[in-house]
Parts: sequence; C-alpha cells; structure tokens
Amino acid sequence: MTSVNPRPAPPAEEPKDLGFGTVVGQENAPRLLNRDGSFNVRRAGLPRLASLSLYHALLSLTWPRFIGLLVGGYLTVNLLFAAAYVACGPGALGGESAVSMGGHFLRAFFFSVHTFATIGYGNVYPVGLAANLVVTLETIVGLLGFALGTGVLFARFARPTARIVFSDRSVIAPYRGGTGFMFRLVNGRSNQLIELDVKVLFSRIEERHGKRVRVYDQLALERTHVVFFPLSWTVVHPIAESSPLFGRTQDDLRRCEAEVLILLSAIDETFAQTVHARTSFKADEIVVGARFVNIYNPRGPDGSESIDISRLGDTEPVTDGDLGAMHDTATWHHTGHFTGFAPPAPPRDPGAGSG
Repeated sequence: MTSVNPRPAPPAEEPKDLGFGTVVGQENAPRLLNRDGSFNVRRAGLPRLASLSLYHALLSLTWPRFIGLLVGGYLTVNLLFAAAYVACGPGALGGESAVSMGGHFLRAFFFSVHTFATIGYGNVYPVGLAANLVVTLETIVGLLGFALGTGVLFARFARPTARIVFSDRSVIAPYRGGTGFMFRLVNGRSNQLIELDVKVLFSRIEERHGKRVRVYDQLALERTHVVFFPLSWTVVHPIAESSPLFGRTQDDLRRCEAEVLILLSAIDETFAQTVHARTSFKADEIVVGARFVNIYNPRGPDGSESIDISRLGDTEPVTDGDLGAMHDTATWHHTGHFTGFAPPAPPRDPGAGSG
C-alpha cells in the first residue's frame, strides 16, 4: 500500500496584536495606550520582593517625587540617629548646651546632620563609647548613602529619553486626490534626533467567526523613515481601497472602538543611543474632514525657516472643493505642508555679491 504524505499546512499568519494578546482590548475596554505612552494593563500575582527593582523605580520616578524621596530619606535618617544619640544618655554629647539649640533632641538632630554630611563644625561632639559607636555607624551610612544618591542622580540625568510632542488630534484629510490619515509630531527638546522610524497600527473591534474581537492592521505610510528631524513631521497613511480605514466615517470609528497606535524610534545625536516614544489616538481624537493648519512662520530676513509648535494640533475644516484643488495645485511633503503654504523667500539685493 502506497503511503501518501499529507500536504503540509500553510504557515499560520503572524499575529498583529503587538504583544497585547487576544484578551486585552476587547469590547468596551479602555484604550490600549495612553497619550503619554503608558500602558493600560497591569501585572499582578508576582511576589512583592521578586518584582521589586529599587534602581529602576528610582530612575522612573518623576522629578518631584524623586527629590521628595531624597529629602524625606535624609530627614528620616537624621531623625533616627538623633534618637540614637538621645538614647545614649544626657551626657553623650558635649559642647554647645541643649538649651541654646532648642533642647536635647534638636541638639542631637543637628549633630547628626553635621556627622552625616561630614560637616563637623565642632560646636557639638560625642562623649563616651556609645556615642562614638553611633557616630562610626552614621559615617558609614552617610558615605554609602551619598554615593548611592549621587549615582542615581547622575544616572537620571545621563539616561537618554525622547520628548516627542504629538499633535493632540489626528485627521482624515484630502490627500493626492483621495484622503489620508495624518498626525504631526515635533521634537520637544533642543537636541537633535536622527534616523527616525515610525509604525502606525489601526486596531478596532470586528465580528469574526461569530465573536467580536479586536483586530490589528499595520498601516502603509507615505514614508516610514526620515534621516533628519529639524522641524516637524506629518506622518501620512494614504487611504486607498485596500486600507482598513477606507470609507469609514466618524461614527464608524466610534462604533468599532477604533484606536490608532503610534510607535516611534530615533537616535539621540547627543548620546548616540536609540530612544523611543509612543502614543495613540482614539476615535474621538480622529477628526474626519479636517486638515492641519500651516505652522510655518514667515521667513526671517536671512531666509531662515521656523515653525510655531503651539499650532501643532490646530485644524481647519475642508470643503468639497479642497480635494481636487489640493491634488492639482500642490505637492505634499513629509513636513506636512503644501508648497503653496511655504512663505516666499525675501527679495535679494541685485548688487549683493557683485565685484
């Protein structure tokens, strides 16, 4: 009997859920990505000590909380050592009287501050074995504490991070005789970013095999990469018939709980390291039938270009006649403005540069 080898099954399509899984983002769930790039999912059940990473927590704290933690820790340590000096007895500290320094505890507290910071004014000094043992312990704690605090502070300053300012809304606007999904972004710092790459994914709830599931599609962009990023970048997805956004209205986007996920990576020229940024747009943050306003300022006397970042998310309505007019009279550029928007160069002096 001749055996027949079964035809190999076609390879399964790679999931497009970005790692969120099939459960996250189901119907009536909150947005997957917040505007600041943080996730709306949490992990629970890990042992507290196993999941605790003090160093990463100190790096990721906001600056006000980090400074507050340093100040609170400094005061707490000195209060504990002040209590230790008081416990050594009334004669454990000599020099300046307790009355002139606000009492025994305050004198011990200020002496702890002097010892912890290795100031050593000499107006208060330890007396006896117990007090000197506490001083020895405090100097060790002080040296290690300042070393660790300085290291974490330096690491926070030296850690490369991106501060990308995204437009607070995206638009579906006329584009090359059709329409396109667009949003704008700009570098929020004075440093330079190079080699930018962007991915845009459209997620929505659809009926599949009798179930309502969240579906993900990566949108094809006008361009996914720019080498230099001196001004702004308008990311454009041309909405062709093959696009999952084709023919969708504002109500359609709300009904399917649409969310557009933005993933950006770039190289920080200062640190020569890769930085990342992410955000998302929900249905109510996608304006259908509008376009971004011009953000270019008039050219300076020297011909230099500049943009007004305060208008990054400003939009204006489009009319039915805009579709053909834009296609016929203007060329779209990745900076997000038509050539007709560019301010004219200042007139040149005919005699300039002549010998």
